[in-house]
Amino acid sequence: MPALSPDQIMQQLQKGQYQPVYFLQGEEPYYIDLVSDFIEKNALSELDKGFNQVVLYGKDTDIPTVLGQARRFPMMAERTVVIVKEAQNLPGLDADAGQTMLEAYLKNPLPSTVLVFAHKHKCLDGRKKLGKAVTEHAVLMTSDKLRDYQMPQWLQATMKQRQRPIHDDAVQLLSEYIGPDLARLLGEIQKIELNLQPGQPIDAATVQRMVGISKDYNIFELQKALIMRDVLKANRIIQHFALNPKDNPLIPNLTILFNFFLRLLQLHTLPNPSPADWKKIGVNNSYAQKEYQQALKVFPYQRTRDIIRLIRRADLQSKGVESGSMSDADILQELVFMVLHPQVPVAAVLG
Repeated sequence: MPALSPDQIMQQLQKGQYQPVYFLQGEEPYYIDLVSDFIEKNALSELDKGFNQVVLYGKDTDIPTVLGQARRFPMMAERTVVIVKEAQNLPGLDADAGQTMLEAYLKNPLPSTVLVFAHKHKCLDGRKKLGKAVTEHAVLMTSDKLRDYQMPQWLQATMKQRQRPIHDDAVQLLSEYIGPDLARLLGEIQKIELNLQPGQPIDAATVQRMVGISKDYNIFELQKALIMRDVLKANRIIQHFALNPKDNPLIPNLTILFNFFLRLLQLHTLPNPSPADWKKIGVNNSYAQKEYQQALKVFPYQRTRDIIRLIRRADLQSKGVESGSMSDADILQELVFMVLHPQVPVAAVLG
């Protein structure tokens, strides 16, 4: 049986088409929860759930118990639903005996049962017998983690499905600030939408206000200050971060800076980037493109490489490597100083 995408599975489920076994796996838990939650809420009526729906948790059950529930016939209902959440913690899942039991059921499932394995954060080994059996006899969905550069396109497509207009600068802001954490991103979007009228677009100002991003003192303003070589503004932002460390954690800010300069390095290899090139690196609006084009003039290729090395060093320092008694504020201040003062030899710092 071919593996299906989340959209393909959801289309079938919304039509009331249920299969005997679903194995939902992968690093991105959002789609695993999306599919398993839909089945849990919709496969049976509320009246039928009491006798015919069982939700188990991997660490609190075992394979014989799961299969025993799956082999029960429904009581005055169309089907039985068995959902195993956190299935990656199911004892015996990696052992030969457990795999043999599951393989036997997969080859001959009870047609009136919908058995769902929500196997998060990792995948089965497709070379082993259970992996092969799942591929052949179950509906397999693999939910891969999105890359940073895929976020703007994903967000735009998601907002189109939700019939909610969103400005390009808001897409870029949400994509950069939250990153590829789909559950958190959708949570923030839902929070924003609660405060908007139907059809009212989401703009950058709304994102800043609702998500809690300071209008003047945030990592994106610091990024702009670096590009403009505005030492005064950069220092003011750093001081604000030092006074509000919980709202401005170092590691996420370093990640955003790292991604910016990594994209800049890629652009240095593309003298005349096409629309497809911009899209590939995750820059999907003209406002952000102008910022990168300005940065290309300020940070030459070798300088960009040096800054990436400095950010990596700061990341190590934030984790206690060769940082001595430096605070997070000290680490960021030193990094910004090095970025703004190209005359300081990077080799002397990096060794």
